[in-house]
Amino acid sequence: MLDMKIGIIFGGGSEEHPVSVKSAQEVARNLDTGKYEPFWIGITKSGAWQLCDGPKENWDDAGGRPVLLSPDRNVHGLLVLEQGRYEEIRLDVVLPVLHGTLGEDGAIQGLLDLSGIPYVGCDVQASALCMDKSLAYLVARSAGVSTPDFWTVTADEPVDADRLPYPVFVKPARSGSSFGVSKVSRKEELPGALEAARQYDSKVLIETAVVGSEVGCAVLGNDLDLFAGEVDQISLSHGFFKIHQEDNPEDGSENSTITVPADLPAETRSLVKETAKVIYRALGCKGLSRVDMFLKEDGTVALNEVNTLPGLTSYSRYPRMMAAAGVPLGEVIDRLVSVALTGKVR
Repeated sequence: MLDMKIGIIFGGGSEEHPVSVKSAQEVARNLDTGKYEPFWIGITKSGAWQLCDGPKENWDDAGGRPVLLSPDRNVHGLLVLEQGRYEEIRLDVVLPVLHGTLGEDGAIQGLLDLSGIPYVGCDVQASALCMDKSLAYLVARSAGVSTPDFWTVTADEPVDADRLPYPVFVKPARSGSSFGVSKVSRKEELPGALEAARQYDSKVLIETAVVGSEVGCAVLGNDLDLFAGEVDQISLSHGFFKIHQEDNPEDGSENSTITVPADLPAETRSLVKETAKVIYRALGCKGLSRVDMFLKEDGTVALNEVNTLPGLTSYSRYPRMMAAAGVPLGEVIDRLVSVALTGKVR
């Protein structure tokens, strides 16, 4: 793969814009430019697309050229506005480094399908399914995987606070990271939690708290050809795990410690990995996903959520789990490109 033209899309209009930029910066540090010729496509918070020199600081103010991803398969790439005319740049593959709404909900995937360009990650159907936590739970249950008990609430639907088995978690059904998530221990806290969740989605998920610890597994590949990174485990001093909510996440979390490999017996780590693969296949995931689960006190595993375009920052869980399994980020990128182009983990 010499001088393969790879389009890397980052930024976006979701609440996870800053995380996406950090992920792209880490990709830039680890991308083998002897193999790939990168084309950096930054999407500003307002939704403008720019062809820029990379995800550097203030990239969106550096005068990048307006660019479009063409849905015309004859173009098979980018249309760059240059002095009133469009220049065509043909791409071999696209690596979306977008998180949250419009990034991992099937929107960008649909545009890429129209363009005919191979891309890293889940397709439209799997992206949309995993983005909606309530639908993901239903599919996981059909595959024999445990999930929390849950209820969904629409935008204006009243909730009978007296009927809930506290504590419960209230969260946007279709949003990334921990934005809008609240732990509710008393019914008096419920209205505020619903209001917080509805800032991010009109559909709200209320789920029972699971007694146990949070564990995760990074998965890479398609169908039966899957590779799982080392399992990680989250230890909390108080509260609940809020990823990407800290002022300086590079310096660590104020209430959580992530251990990778998890300090668990080998058979337990194996159970977590195999459960993650079952969930990954049941939801139709491709390319990569981070499967977050609960390790319950009785030793069984339940689904928490699936992130189809997990963070790739220096502190993100997915690359750390892969690195612990002996696969650094540069090699992860190589494998993801191979899966996108051939369907197989090389």
